[in-house]
Amino acid sequence: MRRLVSAVVMSVMLAACQHHSSSRDNEVSAHFSPGIMPEDLAVHFHALSAPELRDRSPGSAGERHTVDYLIAQFQRMGLQPGLDDQWTQDVPYVRSAVVHPERMTLQIDGGAQPLSLAYGIDMVANSPANQAHAAIEHAAMVFAGYGIDDPAQDWDDYAGIDVKGKTVVVLANDPGWGSQDASLFQGRTPTLFGSWRYKLEQAARHGAAALFVVHDEAASGFAWNTVRQRWGGPWYGLPGDAATATPIAGWLSDGAARKLFASVGQDFQALRAAAHRRGFHAVPLAANASLAFDSTVSRGVSPNVIARLPGSKHADEAVVYAAHWNHPDARDSQSLHGVAESAAGLAGLLELAEAFAHRAPKPHRSLLFVALTMEESGQLGSRWYVDHPAVSMEHTVAEIQLDALPWIGPSRDLDVLGYGQSQLDDYLAEALHSQHRNMGSGDELAGMQLFRSDALSFATRGVPVLYARSGLDLRDGGDAAGRKRYDDYLAASDVVPPADAAPTWDLRGLVDDLRALFMVGGKLSMETAYPQWKPMASFHRPVTVVAR
Repeated sequence: MRRLVSAVVMSVMLAACQHHSSSRDNEVSAHFSPGIMPEDLAVHFHALSAPELRDRSPGSAGERHTVDYLIAQFQRMGLQPGLDDQWTQDVPYVRSAVVHPERMTLQIDGGAQPLSLAYGIDMVANSPANQAHAAIEHAAMVFAGYGIDDPAQDWDDYAGIDVKGKTVVVLANDPGWGSQDASLFQGRTPTLFGSWRYKLEQAARHGAAALFVVHDEAASGFAWNTVRQRWGGPWYGLPGDAATATPIAGWLSDGAARKLFASVGQDFQALRAAAHRRGFHAVPLAANASLAFDSTVSRGVSPNVIARLPGSKHADEAVVYAAHWNHPDARDSQSLHGVAESAAGLAGLLELAEAFAHRAPKPHRSLLFVALTMEESGQLGSRWYVDHPAVSMEHTVAEIQLDALPWIGPSRDLDVLGYGQSQLDDYLAEALHSQHRNMGSGDELAGMQLFRSDALSFATRGVPVLYARSGLDLRDGGDAAGRKRYDDYLAASDVVPPADAAPTWDLRGLVDDLRALFMVGGKLSMETAYPQWKPMASFHRPVTVVAR
């Protein structure tokens, strides 16, 4: 009987995804189907990646036009404002930008010979504590392994050492990943302990004056060029972040770290291996660090956009679909990859909202469609939202993230970033089965994206998340063709396109992915159960809600 009911539910979901012949005019002079269609996606995609919207930094004209477009579309669909009677939620931020970063030099003395580490080549730094003048002078240096202090893991890299006022150097990722030991943390599966923010907060909690993470492309999941672009630009934070941040923080290149350790007579590789072992103790380095720089510090607000489709029976419970809409600054937002990736997620969000707005019967639980600000600046929009939610976190059933859906064509699979962590995997597997597709876990580096995404904000509050990435096993060409097309897609991030540039779009695969995610959210919206995290997950839902 359960299989029959499930089959009926899936049939209804698929029917809701299909194209209907009727269409109507709307405020932006376009015609949209009630279903999820490539033609409709293309309209939103073109509008949201237009040249005049490529700068979507806080306070820009691009920000204003993007927000207006999203609200106009939600209004056209007949959705309601998501937060009381408001379509937007102001997210306060503090922005600090280093003045003349190219002049910054990290001086290290005390070793065999003084070292001068140059900005952009050997290191990057900023002031996450938002200090207009940040400085360390002859601050003693300490190697603190992976910078983890967690009693539940029986792990404390800060045990037996006082790092107050000192400069802490730590490794990227976590001991399980670094050692490939499945008995440590979650082995090669990324965890929260490998995130940059976790390491920063732990260093601050122990009183460090500065934190530097040693860059490793395999361990971090991104190249040094990305470090220079992301961490070398303006730093954005929420107003309260300064209390949990060191005055100075940044990255050391792998080469710079090796020079540092060699200059004080330490074997970097041996210390890295020692840091993999439980009971590791931090190692003082016979060196002192000096660095000083000024920053311009300003404050502002940038909006989340929230639309609501009220539930017909349990309106106080909600399934959340989310995508991010903005970019950290005008320079980064000129990246064609960044602009188009954001546009794809937003177009998907609008198409899902369209399909649910026309679905019959109406969902029993509410559906929230949330366009989040400042994802690439430290997930500020989502971090603010989970502290000020439209529906309480206890009654948020699940969050489905739409920020990893490249337009590379129809595939036989759909990858889950953070695979194996929650029961939402089972919901997606059922939806994909109806499409005769498979579910994959992606590669190890893809799994790290979960811990740099807005989904993390929901997960840390106990809400199960589903973060899917378009699969690479293409129906036309298989895995080899998919990896080639995906590599080409990522390569666009290094290109500053001309104003009239547009990617070659094949939205058929994106439509398939959205229809699968529609089925997942649709089923969740009709149930009374709350999906749970699995026993070995990095997260847990508080036991505060009992399903009806």
